[in-house]
Amino acid sequence: MKIAVAKEIEVGERRVALIPEMVARLVKAGLEIFVEAGAGEQSFFYDDAYEAAGAKIVADSAQLWGEADLLLKVAAPREEEIHKLREGSALVSFLNPLGNPVIVDRLAQRGITAFSMEMIPRTTKAQSMDALSSQAAIAGYKAVLLAAATAPKFFPMLTTAAGTIRPAKVLVMGAGVAGLQAIATARRLGAVVEAFDIRPAVKEEVQSLGAKFVEVKLDEETVAEGGYAREISEESKRRTQEVLSDTVAAADIVITTAQVPGKKAPRLITEEMFARMKPGSAIVDLAAEQGGNCAYTEAGKDIVRNGVTIVGPINLPASMPVHASQMYSKNIATFIQYMIKDNALNLDFSDEIIGSTCVAHGHEIRNSRVREALEVVGGKV
Repeated sequence: MKIAVAKEIEVGERRVALIPEMVARLVKAGLEIFVEAGAGEQSFFYDDAYEAAGAKIVADSAQLWGEADLLLKVAAPREEEIHKLREGSALVSFLNPLGNPVIVDRLAQRGITAFSMEMIPRTTKAQSMDALSSQAAIAGYKAVLLAAATAPKFFPMLTTAAGTIRPAKVLVMGAGVAGLQAIATARRLGAVVEAFDIRPAVKEEVQSLGAKFVEVKLDEETVAEGGYAREISEESKRRTQEVLSDTVAAADIVITTAQVPGKKAPRLITEEMFARMKPGSAIVDLAAEQGGNCAYTEAGKDIVRNGVTIVGPINLPASMPVHASQMYSKNIATFIQYMIKDNALNLDFSDEIIGSTCVAHGHEIRNSRVREALEVVGGKV
């Protein structure tokens, strides 16, 4: 079975699907690994390290894609890349299937068995394969560093000959993996941290990291399948914004992380809330690519409005490619080792992990949510 590692071509994508350490592990397990020349360069993993780990380096991209039985990627393939895949082959990658179901449709039409790393279930058994969580942790960490670099003041309290400097007030909105990592990092830098999440169950986790939990009581279920935050009603959104308005106004830094898979990011900071923020304060919006949690966020841009800086980063994990690749590589290697039996793909769709992750097989879209998303954007099923 030929397993291939593709070189990423998306602008700004510096990660690689497998690092040499994981290649060695898979080769030891009896798998044959092919790596596209230069695939790991942007992550500082070079071809000679892959060769030393037992991989074969392939210079011809079309040959690598066309001969692969199983192709491993980070970013979703472009249209021109999909056509390089051999019919009947398999792909494992981030695919954003609910946000961009057309990609899954194209893969299905091509006869590709596609596995989306976003769809790994959030269970104890699949924890070591959970790439969304591993990459979100990096985003949360880096968001705080961006905020600290943007802020015109110190994060920690300082006692100097010129007087005492008060610590910065940081508000983290959304206490998922990214939010919790942001809380921990901001605390390490000495800030006073508050955090909000519509899921009351995360209160203890927030407090265990030394942050104050901002509680908003809502009269509806706020937790969706897999532990993610559920999209809430307009009345609940209004109530939330009302309670958070004073907290946002008092903050020096606001880091927003709230995202709903396949949907536009919820609006956490409205125009009215933004108008009350102090000049010199800053927002880092991790949901920028989904439309933003802040009313004025622009994806990929840093803008200043009324003295408030709004940072809308894109693909933060790729800005830390060494550890991002290391973590993703462990996730994807664990997944394919779980899925491969006797040197062939074990397509047991009754298995929760395999069944949930496989979004296309046999010229069909397997996931009902992806089919619904495709219908919404006007595609065909």
